[in-house]
Order: sequence, then structure tokens, then C-alpha cells
Amino acid sequence: MKRLILMRHAKTEPWNEGVEDRDRILTPRGHGDAEAMGVALQQEGWIPDLALVSSARRTRETWQHLALAFPQCRKILSDDLYLAGIPAIEKLISKHAPEASTLIVIGHNPGLHELSGSILRQAGSENHRAAMKLAAKLPTSAAAFFEQEDDGPYVPVLFKLVDFVKPKNLA
Repeated sequence: MKRLILMRHAKTEPWNEGVEDRDRILTPRGHGDAEAMGVALQQEGWIPDLALVSSARRTRETWQHLALAFPQCRKILSDDLYLAGIPAIEKLISKHAPEASTLIVIGHNPGLHELSGSILRQAGSENHRAAMKLAAKLPTSAAAFFEQEDDGPYVPVLFKLVDFVKPKNLA
């Protein structure tokens, strides 16, 4: 079984003229949300063995918190994930999916939300409530969890949405 986690970076300071978009940092809430999501993923057994992380500062900071829960997970930083669309994200996933049984991609909207929606439309969901929430929005620190029964290559139509978690819904 292959597992895929698509996660948006944590809450970030708003853009301002003195800071490049790539260099925006997490807010205090963002730091807390990222740490809480790492704990939640670990508790639910969604333990990635490979992380594809956008090279933007906010995604790297998000990963730093998640990595505390997954010390054995290997990380690949990618400039290609920064504000990437569906084709670029799928290309990176296809390239690295054979290396992992559970792959987490930490990136940006709109690309991650669009990819999540595309997979959902093609393959459906085992969790109607999660599908409805994900279709509406992929907020900061939220994660969509997909599974593919086949251990073969990454094929979006073979993945089914099994859960969708956002920090505000954690107990």
C-alpha cells in the first residue's frame, strides 16, 4: 500500500514590502499548529518515510516542527515545489514515490488544493465528510491523506482520500 499526505505550510506572517514571499516566516500560531499536526500524524500512524518540502522558508519551518515527530524521515528540499501547479507537483511525486511507502508533500496553495481536488474527482473518497471539507478549502497546516492499494508507481486515479485534518479540529 502506498500513502500520500498533501500538507499546506503553517500560518505565515502576511506579505510586506521588505520581505520576499519566499522568506515569509511562520506566526506563533503557525509554529504551534505545525507541531500539533506532527503529533497528530504520528498518533494516527501516518508516519512518512520521505518528505518533499518546498524551499520557501515557511515550508521549511513547518517541516522543522513535523520532523520532531518523524526523526527517521528523509527530507528533500525542492525549489520546484515553490508555488507549483499540479503538473510540477505530480512530476516530483512520481519521481520520488518509489522511494517511499508514505510520502508527505509540504507546499503551497493553490497547487496543493488543486491537486487534492483533482485526485478526489478522479478517484473518489472513502470518507464523504473529509471530501466535502477538502473540496471547500485547504487551510494552512491542513493535511489530506490518500491511500493507494497498489504498491506500483504513483497514479493519481488509484489514490482514495481517507482523511482530512486541520489543526483547529484536533482535540
